[in-house]
Formats: sequence, C-alpha cells, structure tokens
Amino acid sequence: MHSTSVRIDQQTHEELKLLAERLHTTVGNTVTLAVRSLRQDVLGAELSQDLRADERAWLDADLG
Repeated sequence: MHSTSVRIDQQTHEELKLLAERLHTTVGNTVTLAVRSLRQDVLGAELSQDLRADERAWLDADLG
C-alpha cells in the first residue's frame, strides 16, 4: 500500500495512539476509520437537508 506523511501536532498524535490502542489497531487504520466517520457525518448532514424545488419536482414527476 502506498503511504504518505501528514503533519499533526503532538497532542493529536497522542490521542490517535490512545484511540488505536483502545480499538486494537494501528494509528494509520485509526486515521482511516476517522476519515470514514467524518465522511459519513457529512453525507448524513447533506441528506438531512430539505430538498430543493428542482429535486422535489423530479421526485414528483409523472413517469407514465
């Protein structure tokens, strides 16, 4: 797997190590899990917004 470095402050790194320990995984995998969780939160927030007028019109369109 290709990897890269990301600069984070020492406190965040310590928190990542503690989380990784609790999750019985690596720091890298913990970051992967955190990114996935954030992506799901953003998607959930987007899906909870009211539909726009054009989206409502599309959903209400007559298919026949």
